[in-house]
Amino acid sequence: MTEKNTSADTLIRLSAAQLAEKLRAGDVTAVEATQAHLDRISAVDGKVNAFLHVNAEEALAVAAEVDAIRAAGGAEAEALHYLAGVPIAVKDLIVTIGQPTTAGSKILEGWHSPYDATVVERLRAAKMPILGKTNLDEFAMGSSTEHSAYGPTRNPWDLDRIPGGSGGGSAAAVAAFEAPLALGTDTGGSIRQPGAVTGTVGVKPTYGSVSRYGAIAMASSLDQIGPVTRTVLDSALLHQVIGGHDPRDSTSLPEPLADLVAAAKTGNVEGLRIGIIKELHGEGYQAGVENRFNDALELLKEAGAEIVEVSCPNFQYALGAYYLIMPSEASSNLAKFDGVRYGLRVLPEEGPMTIERVMGATRAAGFGDEVKRRIILGTYALSAGYYDAYYGSAQKVRTLVQRDFEAAFAQADVLISPTAPTTAFPLGEKLDDPLAMYLNDVATIPANLAGVPGLSLPGGLADEDGLPVGIQLLAPAREDARLYRVGAVLESLLEAKWGGPLLAQAPDLADAATLETQEAK
Repeated sequence: MTEKNTSADTLIRLSAAQLAEKLRAGDVTAVEATQAHLDRISAVDGKVNAFLHVNAEEALAVAAEVDAIRAAGGAEAEALHYLAGVPIAVKDLIVTIGQPTTAGSKILEGWHSPYDATVVERLRAAKMPILGKTNLDEFAMGSSTEHSAYGPTRNPWDLDRIPGGSGGGSAAAVAAFEAPLALGTDTGGSIRQPGAVTGTVGVKPTYGSVSRYGAIAMASSLDQIGPVTRTVLDSALLHQVIGGHDPRDSTSLPEPLADLVAAAKTGNVEGLRIGIIKELHGEGYQAGVENRFNDALELLKEAGAEIVEVSCPNFQYALGAYYLIMPSEASSNLAKFDGVRYGLRVLPEEGPMTIERVMGATRAAGFGDEVKRRIILGTYALSAGYYDAYYGSAQKVRTLVQRDFEAAFAQADVLISPTAPTTAFPLGEKLDDPLAMYLNDVATIPANLAGVPGLSLPGGLADEDGLPVGIQLLAPAREDARLYRVGAVLESLLEAKWGGPLLAQAPDLADAATLETQEAK
């Protein structure tokens, strides 16, 4: 590096917006920035296990292309996207040409997609180097990233704890400074809950505002791709890249996105009505989580926001409804993994070689316990004689949750709650208790049932364990800009209180002594 360039250790700690400014100013090259993150992955990912595949050669080639265009100047350089040259990681549920896409499952081990997801196409068009694919609970089924067929991801704050799920790999990569940006998917909180427990920002956009084309479906009416970042502005920048109409997605909204970046720079909540959801805090929430939530409310009130309490009585049934709708859709979506068309094929050891027996052997060997559990539950809920009692009733509850949101947004411009009821729990603590695991999604699931956007940002550290707490903001459908406006203000107020970004307080994973200390716990 030249003297004017920033050190690699400093580079990886810059926000995406800060890194973009340095790239545009010529203070650092895209190759240097990309190599710094690849070096960081080499240094710490053996402990974190955030990545399932590292895409070094292609990432460096894209970075070199950006540098060449900038060096040549002219119209092509002027036309480069603001984030050109800023590296990004992609959840391994989103298909990519040239890299394996496994969905965290043995049934897709080594599979290469023949096409790119729409969001990946848009990353490539913006010339953002893709660092690799991140770990996840198998087919996004889990809240801890312990259900991956390729081993659990660990929380960079404490390697003995979970990073959330299903997108724990993306959140951990960003929290560990292995990537400044990442993409995740959120079906019931899989971007926001990992964000909460790793001290990162996670956004679930309005359903249909970001194309799902190329995201391996778990529950099609609930899934949504979104940003995983370290700041609210970075999320707005990435959201602006990946969002907008896509004719290949039948659920894609026709209108263009609002100016989300401008909203994240507004810096004002005076007179805004912010509603506390009565049912999403208090009993059952960790004391340290409640304390940080109350701190956030006080800061917003001091900034001129009006704090009101709203009641969403049907939210108490949302968890049960979700765990009928989601497995039902998953059972249908995963039927294509049959050992015939693509992916793993396991032949029965004896007996006739029928398609049914090949399918049974393949699915028995290829799917993990949690996937099998949800397929069985979903198939049962859709079966003759039970459809109306289970799946049909769950859809009625979904309508009631949507009506609760409509009533709440008549009283408040934005809703607020803790993102998760607790901080990160120890690895293995809830693996044998699926119901306890599912309760981690109690605050995030309603947004997916209703299709409204949600944003989680770091709210501070819990008093009991010094681990990150998340604050969730929710807005009406198509009002994602409102989330960025409020989120950016709250972020600045909290950072002023902390004296800087929350992640600056995280342990340095490159320090061998730190790793040894955590392993000795």
